[in-house]
Amino acid sequence: MNLPSLTFTRYPPHHLVSPLYSKLPKATARGKSVDSVAIEARNLNFSFTAKQTKDVTVLRDCSIRIPSGQFWMLLGPNGCGKSTLLKILAGLLIPTSGTVYVNGPKSFVFQNPDHQVVMPTVDSDVAFGLGKVNLADDEVRSRVSQALHAVGLSDYMKRSVQTLSGGQKQRVAIAGALAEACKVLLLDELTTFLDETDQVGVIKAVRNCLDTSEEVTALWVTHRLEELEYADGAIYMEDGKVVMHGDATRIRSFIEDRQSAYINQINS
Repeated sequence: MNLPSLTFTRYPPHHLVSPLYSKLPKATARGKSVDSVAIEARNLNFSFTAKQTKDVTVLRDCSIRIPSGQFWMLLGPNGCGKSTLLKILAGLLIPTSGTVYVNGPKSFVFQNPDHQVVMPTVDSDVAFGLGKVNLADDEVRSRVSQALHAVGLSDYMKRSVQTLSGGQKQRVAIAGALAEACKVLLLDELTTFLDETDQVGVIKAVRNCLDTSEEVTALWVTHRLEELEYADGAIYMEDGKVVMHGDATRIRSFIEDRQSAYINQINS
């Protein structure tokens, strides 16, 4: 991914740490026990200096904590810092200050699948990342088969990537991450450019991956409130800050109330 040229105002001496809490109080999400942390950030700040401008602050003292094996969503208005936070968690950006812990291995799935799906056929693309690992051919085929099954594309193994819809390409990208045994999926607004059928197919594929494995955790950036019905938890941001963190239903109600208040204000 090509990132803009940035000048960081300062670097922390250490930005990767062990979780603040190695154990969470016992809880359940969709019938699964939760007792460990997959993603944690503490007091994250991020700013950059653009040409001929002052420092631009993007994140302000952000702290989040996501339990292992859960599907969480990150929401907020355009420009609030969602994608920046996700890129910091992925290691694509370094925070100005604060600490980050993400269970590994992790994978960042891009908004545009054409930036990530590069091989001519579905099975070859899913297997592409395994080339850096010394695996027997049988193991590679097994991982590819299991990953495609998890995202509902078992029948597409030999299909040309060019014949796939945008949503199917997104699912191939997710399968590639699963084949590499990634523990954390960081998903950047995957449904933005998709039609309704593809939207549902992609989000159900991620939900199915987590329901069939207690080892995979996902953080999904979205603008769509209706997608929260698939989430175990959610984070809402405004102006570079984490405003709410926790129950997805409660956060959806909070956002809807704010939207209603705004509409009433401009109509009054």
